[in-house]
Amino acid sequence: MLGLDQPKLLFSKTFNRQQFSRLFVDPLLMVMVLYAVAIYHQGELTPDYIVLSILTFAISFPGAWVIQQNILIEIKTILSQWCSVAGLLLIFGYVTRYVFDFPSDVLMDWFVFTPIALLAAHWVLGRYFLSQFYLESAKKTAIIVGCNPLGQQLGSKLRANPSHAVRIQGFFDDNYPALHTPYLGRISEVADYVKQHAIDLIYIALPVGPESKTHVLLDHLKDTTASIYFVPDFFMTDLIQARIDDIDGMPVVAVCETPFSGVNRFLKRASDIVIASLILLLVLPLMVLIAVGVKWSSPGPIIFKQKRYGLDGKEIMVYKFRSMAVTEEGSEVVQATQDDQRVTPLGQFLRRTSLDELPQFINVLQGSMSVVGPRPHAVKHNEMYRKVIKGYMVRHKVKPGITGWAQVNGFRGETSTVDSMKQRIDYDLDYLKRWSLGLDISIIFKTIFRMFKDPKAY
Repeated sequence: MLGLDQPKLLFSKTFNRQQFSRLFVDPLLMVMVLYAVAIYHQGELTPDYIVLSILTFAISFPGAWVIQQNILIEIKTILSQWCSVAGLLLIFGYVTRYVFDFPSDVLMDWFVFTPIALLAAHWVLGRYFLSQFYLESAKKTAIIVGCNPLGQQLGSKLRANPSHAVRIQGFFDDNYPALHTPYLGRISEVADYVKQHAIDLIYIALPVGPESKTHVLLDHLKDTTASIYFVPDFFMTDLIQARIDDIDGMPVVAVCETPFSGVNRFLKRASDIVIASLILLLVLPLMVLIAVGVKWSSPGPIIFKQKRYGLDGKEIMVYKFRSMAVTEEGSEVVQATQDDQRVTPLGQFLRRTSLDELPQFINVLQGSMSVVGPRPHAVKHNEMYRKVIKGYMVRHKVKPGITGWAQVNGFRGETSTVDSMKQRIDYDLDYLKRWSLGLDISIIFKTIFRMFKDPKAY
């Protein structure tokens, strides 16, 4: 359950110091360290560094820093984030030859000192936002209208994280809660209580419906200066890329949307083209050798083509090196199993190392696939699983990928049960919620490390 972990909706108007730090500290620090080492080594900032800083900021923004209590987790998170950003910049730099415009000592110092600066900044900011000085100066009093599970969950989250600097005075509801919680009165008493106790924040967690009391409550609260936030009950469902938009001034809430819209769509497509082009150039001799081996190992075509569902559930043709003695392109498709007699000896090696999927980088350049995304399933399997797994088709809000979040977390190869497929889908949906370029780069590196040791590949 995603619950209330939706700051883009719930706190979209509360842009405080902590939120500013979360969004801007990491991107700005990366740029500042670059400028510092450039000036130290060369005495000035040339236009090349300005361009590089813009690319760095675009890739790393918005930041995702949160206060960590465990220093080892903090270090791991910083290194993963920075390696992802630096890795993408290096790939882009080598493909465009732009990397050779910079002195190697400048780039080396930048790569070394940036994670150190990030760690130091996170430690200082973390201590500040958890200090009594900040909490007392920023703390605001709040009430929650609604003693339902949604309101209780919100109250628990606000109490559990002191960095929110919110003191919950209690709950209002027309039904006395069975739970042990500070109950302050009925909904009709909210306005008077807010004025008498100078409440700063009001969170309304009432269900939406024709009998909703929210509109009446809002009318009564117009005579107060408290900030009012509505926590809609659809937060109790799984939200995909939730955000607030507007149509000619009328607010609309996205509860299921692709992460690749606007700038993100451009960044995703640009990174796909750069990475796919680079990999194809590097592995072209290997692909020629594999093609010859497939042709000699068994009769049949070199390239195996199969219809799969792509973006928005539209059919696409996916390419692979043929690894079986048969090609199943009809409606009945049987997944490969361990010791499958249809798989050729060369095909076993290709499937175990994922080399059979190299032609899919051509799919990426064509635009029907992405380097990272949910793995495409055969059309027959899609039609079967969409009927029994809730949210199955949501994975098609993005292009299918050569590798994905599910695959690097152990869900690769045969899915013999509905439960195993459901777990794979859960990771696919988690990818849609969490997407960033950094996550894509991390998945690519993890895929490379797992290529030769994955027991589920056959």
